[in-house]
Amino acid sequence: MIGSEIVEDPDFRAGFVSFVGRPNVGKSTLTNALVGEKVAITSSKPQTTRRAIRGIVHRADGQLILVDTPGMHRPRTLLGERLNAVVQDTLGDVDVIGFCVPADEKLGPGDKFINEQLDAFPRAKKIAIVTKIDATSRPAVAEALLAVSQLRDWEAIIPISSTSNLQLDILTAELIKLLPKSEKLYPDDQKTDEGIEARVSELIREAALEGVQDELPHSIAVTIDDMIERDDRDLIEIYANLFVERDSQKGIIIGKSGARLGEVGARARASIEPLLGKQVFLSIRVKVAKDWQRDAKQLGRLGF
Repeated sequence: MIGSEIVEDPDFRAGFVSFVGRPNVGKSTLTNALVGEKVAITSSKPQTTRRAIRGIVHRADGQLILVDTPGMHRPRTLLGERLNAVVQDTLGDVDVIGFCVPADEKLGPGDKFINEQLDAFPRAKKIAIVTKIDATSRPAVAEALLAVSQLRDWEAIIPISSTSNLQLDILTAELIKLLPKSEKLYPDDQKTDEGIEARVSELIREAALEGVQDELPHSIAVTIDDMIERDDRDLIEIYANLFVERDSQKGIIIGKSGARLGEVGARARASIEPLLGKQVFLSIRVKVAKDWQRDAKQLGRLGF
């Protein structure tokens, strides 16, 4: 301190990190665990993440901006192509790429395909992260570590568990070491740059993904028409649209006598109310946007 002026730490580091990997290897769960707050929705369904979501990790010696991206995959729709483009654009700008592989599955063609794609981003330093080490045996973890070590010369290989909080402090310290020296890029109290409406729509989509099968998860999109804060009550009214691609899917989402849609609403409110700090009245209208994943105009209207 010189008078009341705060002197910046010359060794402070800050920068951008993106986790890549096949769908459902735990990238969003890892992002949330490191940030200490739910900034990205999670689901067992492939391609749950549909845009680049930033979560911010604050430490005394550095600041990590984690950019959670869609899983890399071979696209079958226009939406899939646009999700891959999001990944490519993000990886071209980050300082570190963390390649995630799960300890409880063998290294497969999808992992090798993604590893090959990383050569297109020479600027970024690369580490390997073996996830879900609490979900399998020690020999299986050792096998996964050996397999990933043979893919390339990594800056580091770190086994972790996001759900059991195993070695996340080691991962954070290693990532900060790889960042450039920089002043803070975000205020100390900011955990994400996602807007409230975007976070609310994602929490509704997360609730809708629970229990649906086959192709339906890919067909679900959510938009917010309005969020109204009531003056007379400690209440926020939210009016949302849940889009699917076919009438048959609309019936599945609504369920018999509206029972399933009621469950979706209850799950979504349970996540939204802690975020907003108020009671929520949630109205969800289910609509059909025929084959929207393949239609450029409809993708634009839905924010893709």
